[in-house]
Amino acid sequence: MDVSTHQHGTGARHDPVPPLAGRTAVVTGAASGMGAATARLLAAQGASVALLARREDRLKELADEIAAAGGHALPVAADVTDQASVDAAAALVGARLGRVDLVVAAAGVMLPNPLDDGRVDEWTRMIDTNVTGVLRTVRAFTGDLVAAAAEGAAADLVTVSSIGAHVVFPNYAVYGATKAALTHLAASLRSELGPRDVRVTNIEPGLTDTELGTHVDNAQLGPDGQLGAMFEAIGPLAAEDVADLVGYVASRPRRVNLRQIVVLPTRQA
Repeated sequence: MDVSTHQHGTGARHDPVPPLAGRTAVVTGAASGMGAATARLLAAQGASVALLARREDRLKELADEIAAAGGHALPVAADVTDQASVDAAAALVGARLGRVDLVVAAAGVMLPNPLDDGRVDEWTRMIDTNVTGVLRTVRAFTGDLVAAAAEGAAADLVTVSSIGAHVVFPNYAVYGATKAALTHLAASLRSELGPRDVRVTNIEPGLTDTELGTHVDNAQLGPDGQLGAMFEAIGPLAAEDVADLVGYVASRPRRVNLRQIVVLPTRQA
């Protein structure tokens, strides 16, 4: 008899304990793509998940979906480019879900264009979302992570960067620069938080099928141009592939920190 799944003397089965049962997670960028896929997976693995993004209607739909599947999710409208918005979200999460011990910074934007187009609006938006947005999130939730770790619990900060942090793509100079900054930021945060038992993991996906490509306003570079040709030639990752890695990272013994993960479509490798 498998004593891990049966009660002695009764033969009654126990459901296995989900790997993230009892954890409280925050996922930014949860309205779509990797953020939404990660939120679904974390909830399925037993975590209570706060869904942060600007599009509240999307968040409510996702929370309903998670609840229907037996999970627990809290939709929280928040804009990572606004510190007051992030702080208000953190206060609401604390009041409704309690202390956070898992933060996934998945909010990001990708706006490629030739550098000599001088699109300062796009540069500013990418820097403010992809870099400063992560810093705002870290500022809001690091106290919770440190406190959880101090009590012996697993505590995780997961940042979602890009292979663009290392590989040069024409017309993606500013996007790549923001992701390189994020990768370096994660390493620096690990040096500060690791000694306090908070794990920091940076994930760098390659070509992935999300809605980021639909934000590209240059037809030659978007889904009907260069990006679409790459999808056809390479075959992208699914958002769920990245989510799967987040779940794996967070479910390791607290002594194990997977510091840097590069995940690529097989043909891109």
